[in-house]
Amino acid sequence: QVQLVESGGGLVQAGGSLTLSCAASGSIAGANVMAWYRQAPGKQRERVAFITIGGGTNYADSVSGRFTISRDNAKNTVYLQMNSLTPEDTAVYRCNAHFLWGADSWGQGTQVTVSS
Repeated sequence: QVQLVESGGGLVQAGGSLTLSCAASGSIAGANVMAWYRQAPGKQRERVAFITIGGGTNYADSVSGRFTISRDNAKNTVYLQMNSLTPEDTAVYRCNAHFLWGADSWGQGTQVTVSS
């Protein structure tokens, strides 16, 4: 089972930027989809962005144009560049990997707090 560890969260002012990283303990080359999810208190979990094994990307409407997901298979790491942050982006962000053979891995999450 591949372990995922997120980092890069923190406190930032509205309008600021953060880059989240998701480091895997093993190869992510076999992950057909790598995704970032977030969950704010009292709200449902939301898939923020995903990137396919071929490099295709998809974003939630709420972050489209502000967030960018990327993956570096050589470093077994997925990134989420977040720009123009707003207080509505405050949440715990978690990384997910779905592998070709059906396995699924989740990280523990990293807190992002955006102050107004």
